[in-house]
Order: sequence, then C-alpha cells, then structure tokens
Amino acid sequence: MEASKSTTASTSPSSTDLQLLLLPPPPEFDSHLSSLIYGLSQQVQGAMENMLKMTNEVDQSSAEVTEEIEKCKDSTLEKKKVLEEEKEHFEKAAYTVLDMLNSGDSR
Repeated sequence: MEASKSTTASTSPSSTDLQLLLLPPPPEFDSHLSSLIYGLSQQVQGAMENMLKMTNEVDQSSAEVTEEIEKCKDSTLEKKKVLEEEKEHFEKAAYTVLDMLNSGDSR
C-alpha cells in the first residue's frame, strides 16, 4: 500500500506546476499562435474561393447540358412526328395497293 501512495503523490501536480499552468503564455507564443491562425484562415479562405469558382463552373456546365438535352428532346420529338407521318403515308399506300389487288381479283 505504501508504494501506491508514493506513486500517487509523485504523479499529482505540485503547487508550483499548477501556478505555471495558470500563468499567461509568453508574448512570443501569442504572436506565433496568431500567425498560425492567420495563415490557416488564409488557406481556408483560398480553398473557399476555389470551391466557389468550381461551383460556378459546375452550374454553368449544368445549364449548358440541360439546354442541350432540351434541344435533343425537341429534335427527337420532331423526328418522331415525321416518322409517324411517313408511317401513315405508307399505310395508306399499302391499303390502296391492297384495295387495287382486291378489286382486280373480284373482276
């Protein structure tokens, strides 16, 4: 038991240690810390500006792609309409030919 008491006593901070913890940091520490924080904030600001640029580029590209998709849709619908009209013409022509053949067989 005596050994555990001495271990506890040696690991607990002394009053001198506590006083050192309560002292304000030296001015050069504040200056260095301020410099680090300033540098970090500059890096974060640069990264945010780059992300904003990239976001704007993505938005622009997205708008262009959406516009191209709409053009393709319109073109496809127009082609579908033309194909349906051609189909109707061929069907009418085929029925006309069938009618002619049927009329020729009935004579």
